[in-house]
Amino acid sequence: MITIKEMTSKKELKNYVKFPFKLYKNNKYWVPPIINEELESFDKNINPVFQHAEARFFVAEKNNEIVGRIAAIINYTEINEQKIKKIRFGWFDFIDDIDVSKLLLEKVAEIGIQHKLEFMEGPVGFSNLDKVGVLTYGFDHIGTMVTWYNYPYYKTHLEKLGFQVGKEYLENKFPFKNVKSEPLQRVCGVLEKRYNLTPLNFTRTKDIMPYVNNMFDLFNKSYAKLPSFVPISKIEIDYFKKKYISFINPEYIKFVIDKDEKMVAFAITMPSFSKALQKSKGKLLPFGVFHLLKAKKNSKDAIFYLIGVHPEYQSKGVHAIIFNEYQKSFEKLGIETCIRTPELASNKAIAAVWKNFEPVTYKKRCTYKKDL
Repeated sequence: MITIKEMTSKKELKNYVKFPFKLYKNNKYWVPPIINEELESFDKNINPVFQHAEARFFVAEKNNEIVGRIAAIINYTEINEQKIKKIRFGWFDFIDDIDVSKLLLEKVAEIGIQHKLEFMEGPVGFSNLDKVGVLTYGFDHIGTMVTWYNYPYYKTHLEKLGFQVGKEYLENKFPFKNVKSEPLQRVCGVLEKRYNLTPLNFTRTKDIMPYVNNMFDLFNKSYAKLPSFVPISKIEIDYFKKKYISFINPEYIKFVIDKDEKMVAFAITMPSFSKALQKSKGKLLPFGVFHLLKAKKNSKDAIFYLIGVHPEYQSKGVHAIIFNEYQKSFEKLGIETCIRTPELASNKAIAAVWKNFEPVTYKKRCTYKKDL
């Protein structure tokens, strides 16, 4: 018999977080989270997203063992301000038993109906800065710290249970050698002169911090028209600034400002921590932190996490200035591969940004939705 149980205590939530460690044991493509960081993201006293969202965490149990998990998420900014009557589901993992996935999804649907919502969609996180999508192609490639990995049967279960594709996402990569310096330099010289633009590079984290609020304001503006977008609040910006920006190598963050020192473009990249996270096995201590620090210094893969251009400049080629600065930095760092995080397949503007680097789509993923 399969039963659904809500996880609320610290011990229960830790078991909830640790379930995928058992499900993906010895899988060479799954990248584990840091357990304590995952728990912090679920803590209403720590994660500011809970000021305008709520989440409940459930597991499926069979013979007193966890065989699946899911989170039911309600983002009130999305519902009340954007008028999207959706309940989100995320952190969705399960054994290959359709009775398990069915019961977990039915629990989310039940909560959605109680709140008079119209449909459910997932897997997604609390906001646009969280992981997204079921992997549907590219199962033989290692994941990243900002994506979920899953077995091929996830897609099959969702389709059998009447879910339809919501949004499609692509993950692309290209060799760093495809970023040619001479053409970029010529284009950038013209752009910088024509629009009075200046690139900003950094060697110290403390010099980045004064710009971060403006960067997230620009993030909200540059992504506002995308169908999946929910704005990031000021308190969330402060949280992400403290949690993530201080950990990213300064040379992996680039800004472009105009003559009035207003930000018109930004990009955040990170070294790949995938193999380091696998070695850490979900723990920073005693040795996990050393694996991460080694990757931070020596990784040959760069993950493009966020990139944004002000709407007024999106058709003017300003992204070339960003790439020109990365070309100079990455050459010194010995970067070999540039990897992009999931981007909406329908986002033709972002596809145009990357086309000159001859990217290859190596993973595909999507969200699934169902009317309530």
